[in-house]
Order: sequence, then structure tokens, then C-alpha cells
Amino acid sequence: MDKTSLIGIILGIIAVGVGMILKGVSVSALVNPAAFLIIILGTVAAVTIAFPMNELKKVPKLFGIILKEKKMVPPQEIIKLFTEWAEIARKEGLLALESKRSDIEDPFLKNGLSLAIDGQSADYIRDVLNEEVEAMEDRHASGALIFSQAGTYAPTLGVLGAVIGLIAALGNMADTETLGHAISAAFVATLLGIFTGYVLWHPFANKLKRKSKQEVQIKEMMIEGILSILEGEAPRVLEQKLSSYLPSDEKKKLLASSNGGEANGEA
Repeated sequence: MDKTSLIGIILGIIAVGVGMILKGVSVSALVNPAAFLIIILGTVAAVTIAFPMNELKKVPKLFGIILKEKKMVPPQEIIKLFTEWAEIARKEGLLALESKRSDIEDPFLKNGLSLAIDGQSADYIRDVLNEEVEAMEDRHASGALIFSQAGTYAPTLGVLGAVIGLIAALGNMADTETLGHAISAAFVATLLGIFTGYVLWHPFANKLKRKSKQEVQIKEMMIEGILSILEGEAPRVLEQKLSSYLPSDEKKKLLASSNGGEANGEA
């Protein structure tokens, strides 16, 4: 479970609910089937018009990505792994990594290492792996765009719902008390539209973009690691190159521990 997504949704609901109570508004005012119909179904309709079915079929999976924490190999482990492989390749040759191929679970990394072991050129490997990364980015971008567009449509549909409600309210101005309740109910649609748009759909789109960026970074590290081994770079050089993908504090810690290990080994 992605804790930040769940915590954010809960905090958003609490903020609106408690805020309404503090403002003297009854939470029961949100029980407005017409407003939910206009906002939720209207947003679904708008998104359905905007995107082809082959992309909309992925929406359930996208919710899974948003709400679940995908297990990815930590960058530090990738650096450690490639440093070990570089050491083996320099001492025993690239073909010595053949035995490591069966232990790799990540399909992208396994494919890249296989290409290197099979004797493909560095340019060919880079092109193949980069094309795979770009295709993945395109898929992720289309998924994020669905939620981003939903976040654009929902607030506007909220205004539409308010207008519809006001038309109905102004149609019966004889009863002032009823008119007041009708106008209040009309703005529930606006509230729902803004809430779903800016507390759910837009943040969901941003979460997908961030997770995509993290996955792309991991794959770029793998590409650089594979090409560095193919070019016969020293383990220490490879480690320094891949550590550039880390935040500065983690990079310093990694390089410091590596230097400390080398110093202890020399001692």
C-alpha cells in the first residue's frame, strides 16, 4: 500500500468535512444524488469522449499503481550489483557474467545484460534499451493524462451542476426558505467538482508522473551500468558514474563507505 496516497486522501476528506462543520455547515448537505451524478458520471463521460478505449481499459490498473507501492530495486543496490559485475568482467571476461543472468528478476536488466553477453555493440544496446524506456514513458504519460484531464473537467462540471441547481431554485421563488435550501444544494456540485478535481484527480496524475520518473531513473542507471561494463570500465569509475543519480547526501555516504572499505582492505 502506498501510504502517502492513502494518507493524502484521508486528510483531504477530513479537511473538507471538519472545515464544513467549523463553518456551521451540516455534512449531511453533501448527500445530494444529483450533484454526484453530474460530477462523477459527467467526468467519466468527458474522459470517455477524450480517450480511446484501449487507454481507458488501463484505468483500474492505474488506480492500483497509485494506491500500491511498487517494489523497485533501490539505486544503492543497483550500484553495488554493477560494481561487483564490473569486477568479475575485468578479471574473468564479460562471458563470466553468463552465470549471473539466471539470477536476475528484472526483465529490463536481464535483457540488457543478455545483449551485452551476446556481443551486441554499445550503440545497438543503448538504442534498444532507450526505445524500451521511451515506450514505457509514453504509456505512463497517457495514463497520467487521463487523471489530469479528469481534474480539468470536474471543476467545470461543478459549475455546470451549480447552474442547473440555480435554475431549478429560481423556478420556485415563492417560498424563501425552500429557495435558500435549493441554492445551498446547488453549490454542492461545485464543491464536489473542485474537491475531486484538485484533491483527487490532479494529485493522482502527479503521483503517476513521479512514479514514472523514478522508474525511468532506475532504468537509465541500468543502461549506464551495462554499457560501462561492456566498455571495461573499472569498478571504482563505474561506481562514481552511477552515484551521480543519487541525491548528494546519499552519494557522499556511498562514496565515503566505499573509500572506508578500500582503506580497511589496504590496512
